[in-house]
Amino acid sequence: MAIITNLDVVMAQRKVSLKELAERVGISATNLSLLKTGKVNGVRYRTLNAICRELDCQPGDIFEYRPDD
Repeated sequence: MAIITNLDVVMAQRKVSLKELAERVGISATNLSLLKTGKVNGVRYRTLNAICRELDCQPGDIFEYRPDD
């Protein structure tokens, strides 16, 4: 897949746990875990906005594009 999720890196840098971020964003820990591992087909802007707000980051800090070789 060409889109890489770096959510785990940003969370580690901010010292925020999965459970804590899920509660602050208002989604289940299961859904956040799926997003963190890249096992989702999409993310709602509302969710992305809340994650960026809580982690004080930009969407580009969480997602990265790497072309398939």
